[in-house]
Amino acid sequence: MLVRSILSSYSKPLVGISLAFLAIALAGCNDSVAQKAEPTRPVLVATAHYEAESPERSFVGTIRPRIEADMGFRVPGKVAKRLVEVGESVDVGQPLATLDEVDLKLQAEQADAELHAATGVLAQAAAAETRAKDLRVKGWTTDAQLDQAKAAADEARARLNRAERSVDLTKNSLSYATLVADSRGVVTATLIEPGQVVAAGQTAIRVARFGEKEAVVAIPETLLGRAKEGTASVTLWSEPNKKYAAKLREIAPAADPATRTYLAKFTLPGADDRVSLGMTATLTLADPATQRVARLPLSALFNEGGAPSFYIVDDKGDVTLKPVTIKAYESNDVVITGGVDEGDKVVALGVQKLDPTQKVRVVSSLSF
Repeated sequence: MLVRSILSSYSKPLVGISLAFLAIALAGCNDSVAQKAEPTRPVLVATAHYEAESPERSFVGTIRPRIEADMGFRVPGKVAKRLVEVGESVDVGQPLATLDEVDLKLQAEQADAELHAATGVLAQAAAAETRAKDLRVKGWTTDAQLDQAKAAADEARARLNRAERSVDLTKNSLSYATLVADSRGVVTATLIEPGQVVAAGQTAIRVARFGEKEAVVAIPETLLGRAKEGTASVTLWSEPNKKYAAKLREIAPAADPATRTYLAKFTLPGADDRVSLGMTATLTLADPATQRVARLPLSALFNEGGAPSFYIVDDKGDVTLKPVTIKAYESNDVVITGGVDEGDKVVALGVQKLDPTQKVRVVSSLSF
C-alpha cells in the first residue's frame, strides 16, 4: 500500500508534464500543417516584347557591281588571242584580246602611199601656180590659165589633207586591234575565242568595275513606298551577323510581267572586300517612323472600371498591377505602347480571380 501511494503521488505530475508536451507537439504540427496549407497559385505568363508596329520585311537578292561594261573591238576582224579568263582582275590599259593585224597593216601602208602621192601632186601643183602668177604679172598668160593653176593647187592641198586624215584613221584602226581595259575591274564573262570573226562593237569581254557594289532585289508593289522612304540594310548569307547599310539607287519604272515585282538596286557604300560579286544577300526594309509596340494576349487585360492594367510577376512570385497605354485591340491580342517594361512577365490567364496578396508560381511562358 505504501508503494502504491508513492507511485500514485509521482504519476500525477508526470501525466501533467506529458500532456503539456503533447499539447506543444500538437500545436507545432498544426502550425506546420497551416504553413503547408497556404497554396502557391500557378499562373501562365506572357513576356512583353516591344517591336516596330510595322514589321520588317526581308527579300533575297544578289550582289552585283554598280557598273558592268560590255567591251568590244571598235573594228571588225578575226580574233587572234584572248588574254584574260573569267575572274581575273584587270588594270587600266591592260590588254584583254587582240585581232589579226594583217589587213589593218595593209590599210595603213596604203594610206601612207596615198599620202606620199598627195604630197608629190601638191608640190607640182604649187609650182605650177607660182609660175602662172609670175607669167600673169608679166602679161604672158591669161586669167583663165591662172585660175586653172590655182584650182589645181587647191585640189592638191585638199587631197593631201584627206591623205593625212586617212593615215591617222588607219593608225587608230591598227591600235583598235588590241582590246584594252579602260578601268580597274574583274572579268565576269568572255564571249569570244581565238579564230572567231567579230563585228565592230560586238561584246567580247564583260568587266565589272571595282568600286561601289549594290544589292539587286525584287520588291512587290505594296512595299514600294517603304523601299523609297524607309531604311534598308543588307546581310550576307555567308556572314549573317554582319550588317551593311543600303540606299536605294534605282527602281524599275514598270513591274515584271511574270512576277509583278519591281527590280530595285540598293547601293552598299560600306561594302568591303568580303562582299564579293554574285553573293546571296538578304535585304531588310524597315519604316523608321513606326512606333514601337508590344502585343499581349487579350485575356491578360484587367479592367474593373479603372484604367486598363496588367498583373506583372517578379522573380519572388509577387504580383503588381500596372496601368498600360493601349493603342489598339485585335481579335486575340491587345497592342500597347507603354506601361510595362521590356521583358516583364505578364499574367496571361485568370486575372479577374487573382489575389494580389497571394504568391504565384510561373508554370509556363508565352512569347509575343
